[in-house]
Amino acid sequence: MALIDDLRSLNGIRVHEASFTEVGGAAYFTARRGLDTHVGCAGDGGLAGERVGQAAGRPVVLGPLGHGNATVIRDRLPWTAPRLLGLATSIGLGDRLGLATPGHIRAVRGTGVACVLAQQSIREMTRTQRTPEEIIDCATWGALQEGFRDGFGADADHLQRPEDVDATLAAGFTFFTIDPGAHVNDDADGMSLEALGKAFETLDFAALDSSADDLKARYLDRRFALSGGGEVAIGAADLLRAAVKYGGAVAHTAAMYRHLSGKADRQVEVEVSVDETESPTSPGEHYFFAAELKRLGVHWVSMAPRFVGRFEKGVDYIGSLDEFRQSLAQHVAVMRTLGPYKISIHSGSDKFSVYPIVADLTSGLMHLKTAGTSYLEALRAVAAIDPGLFRQILDFARGRYGTDRATYHVSAEVSRVPAASDVADNDLAALLDDFHAREVLHVTFGSVLTADGGSRFRDPLLGALRRDEEAHYAALERHIGRHLAGMARH
Repeated sequence: MALIDDLRSLNGIRVHEASFTEVGGAAYFTARRGLDTHVGCAGDGGLAGERVGQAAGRPVVLGPLGHGNATVIRDRLPWTAPRLLGLATSIGLGDRLGLATPGHIRAVRGTGVACVLAQQSIREMTRTQRTPEEIIDCATWGALQEGFRDGFGADADHLQRPEDVDATLAAGFTFFTIDPGAHVNDDADGMSLEALGKAFETLDFAALDSSADDLKARYLDRRFALSGGGEVAIGAADLLRAAVKYGGAVAHTAAMYRHLSGKADRQVEVEVSVDETESPTSPGEHYFFAAELKRLGVHWVSMAPRFVGRFEKGVDYIGSLDEFRQSLAQHVAVMRTLGPYKISIHSGSDKFSVYPIVADLTSGLMHLKTAGTSYLEALRAVAAIDPGLFRQILDFARGRYGTDRATYHVSAEVSRVPAASDVADNDLAALLDDFHAREVLHVTFGSVLTADGGSRFRDPLLGALRRDEEAHYAALERHIGRHLAGMARH
């Protein structure tokens, strides 16, 4: 059409043609000028920017990918704003660099799997020095660039404080992951019956809107039938251990949920996560935790227990798959009895051996969270685009790993990651397939991106990816595609 032809002819501008959208007499698009992406409009579209010419008789404005312009785009093109996903099979796709969304969309499009394109925890935002608004805006720009009209969610991940709820709610997030992990008593698994009894008596029953006697009346020496057969039997030791281990987490989750519900001016979705704890969640503890949350009026669409085995960052599942399957089947039975809600797999990237098990046992009632793996794929692209930069990042990460691993469940040994000088250029990308190198590079992302205020690595890294955005998108599409293929029901 004449408008697109005229846009193509504008000097120094390359339009992403999938982004071209006409509405209300204006045509919106994204375009490259030099190494930067801009948002454009032909006609009176309300964008802030500079006039760069005209197309089909309309003035053309090209503007920055800023928050103000993102707000305009979401208002004019509602499909670029996050929405609720409900119980659909879904995948969370964290983007720590703000450039990954087009590659994520290319992976997920046509699969039937719903996606969260804006996903980041407060911890990650702090480490990358990004704001909640920026996370939403980057997803908006990616959706526009790819013309993605299927809809996407926005997950404020691992929320632990009311003020973090406030900040992400104001930014437009639609999905709120409450993380009461700090209130889980991991010591309960090793306590004697006597010690459990004493700890039980000191629980904050007021915060649980209950009493010791009421709690015992609800659970002690009772058997609860589960959907599909089987049951959960709760004896004295089971109840004391579940209450001591998860009582504080129940109270904190309910308080956070009430805070969110009281502040939200729109419909939102909630996930509850207790995955970042030392000890696995037993099916009986899952039942207790979920039943108590229901009693307190908490509504959620997905829950992440702490599963058996090890879900380390950026690598496949470590443990017995038979044990995982047997345990997960019990968790799914609890989920179907007290839900339904989705079983959420946190630290879920690269767990290729477990995806088919989860997909089949849950019949698709699953949510998979990934984040760091997309950062690793960006590094894979950079290894080819700018080997020298990759070498600098690798050696810096080796030096930071001992410090940065403290807040992660990882077991990589930095001594097994070669120095950059010992690796040929053609072999650099293969480090992203090595267990030890993947974890070392994964957990040091915050230090890499913020070194010298971002000037040391972040700016050159973004520049390299912008120089060859298609190589970046191809790496993401291929790698996230492997995750999605594993999630397909067999």
